[in-house]
Amino acid sequence: MSGKGVVDFSSGSIAGKLIAFMLPLLLGNLFQQLYNAADTLIVGNFLGPDALAAVSSSGSLIFMMVGFFNGMAVGAGVVISRAYGAGDRERLQRAISSDIAFGILAGLAITIFAVLFTPSILRWISTPETLLPISASYFRIYSAGIFFSVMYNVLMGIINALGDSRHPLCYLIASSLINIVLDLLLVGVFGLGVGSAALATIVSQAVSSLLCLRRLMKGVGDVSVDMKDIRIDVHELRSIIRFGLPSGMQNSIVGLANTVIQASVNGFPSAAIAGFGVYAKIEGFVLLPITSFSLAFTTFIAQMAGAGDLRRARKGAWEGMAMNLVAAELVGVLLFISAPFLVGLFTSDGEVIAYGVRQARLEAFFYFLVAISHGSAGMLRGAGRAFVPMLVMLLSWCVIRVIYVSVMLSFHHDMMVIYSAYPLTWFVSSLIFLAYLSRSRWLK
Repeated sequence: MSGKGVVDFSSGSIAGKLIAFMLPLLLGNLFQQLYNAADTLIVGNFLGPDALAAVSSSGSLIFMMVGFFNGMAVGAGVVISRAYGAGDRERLQRAISSDIAFGILAGLAITIFAVLFTPSILRWISTPETLLPISASYFRIYSAGIFFSVMYNVLMGIINALGDSRHPLCYLIASSLINIVLDLLLVGVFGLGVGSAALATIVSQAVSSLLCLRRLMKGVGDVSVDMKDIRIDVHELRSIIRFGLPSGMQNSIVGLANTVIQASVNGFPSAAIAGFGVYAKIEGFVLLPITSFSLAFTTFIAQMAGAGDLRRARKGAWEGMAMNLVAAELVGVLLFISAPFLVGLFTSDGEVIAYGVRQARLEAFFYFLVAISHGSAGMLRGAGRAFVPMLVMLLSWCVIRVIYVSVMLSFHHDMMVIYSAYPLTWFVSSLIFLAYLSRSRWLK
């Protein structure tokens, strides 16, 4: 099965096919990060450091809530890619239908929960009382549109699993431009406050999700979706849960760990909170080559496993990992050099810039460890072993990270403790992944 905009992984240069599939993912994720960062960038420049801190402190919460469903979308993508690679058209349609139905129900549930419990959630992460009104305004309005974020990730995951990473890129470009224009108008021109920045994001996410749905209804290759046929098939939902639950739990618990760490950050001055949030936005950009390669690994290996070509799957995995490592160190060097300029784009406050640059320059040269961890996780998910990366990430990026921060802050109350926790836990996860890959038959 093939079609316009669809990459055929079954033949030709593996590196070339991976890059051809990865580049639209990279550009698409770039624009997704752009509209995620637009709120922070524009709020920081127009509304000041307190508003910037209020918006920044919501980032880990949003990831924690949406992360589970994004992980489930990755699992659904493995099921869909395998059925697509095997040419099983009937199973493919059932899997797509079940994935969309699950996304609709889950998106509605998380939206209602987040809107109703906004104040309680913000107090749980120790949001300073001085920032609480601003944070609540932003977070509640953003939460009202989480449904569209969930649906976008579900629908984009289906399109990517079918081998088309180009169309989601076009949709993200359109929605990113909408978000930036609305942010500038609502915040910069009309001065409507942080809530209007959240509203701009909701509108842009709704546009991207509707465009993805339109693409699926028109057809990706020779596969199309009819909304009248959307229903849950119990067998396929079980498969989606089996592949997706580990990734979903991993995202949620990593998000929970980050939220716990955010609570520790919230004990520092507002400049430290803002600097931490600004770096998180910048890191989202600079890690895009790593995460995009990892997503490409998952689709490639799942399709090759579905087609029974394990030799090509193994070869592609290691070629891709080598490219990922090179990309990681290049972006690390660029970040180290350009950190003051990049942080300065978000704010003119010298203290906030100092905090952000300090963290960026500590972590920049350790991105090769992130490449090993994310790349290994992508390989294993494509091979149907999503439970392994879940366990590794939970141990290293959650348990060890939270314990380290909690214990060390009790001895030395300094932001460097929090900054250093990330390279340390990346190192632990990389060691575990490499040991597992070298000693097990991870693809069979």
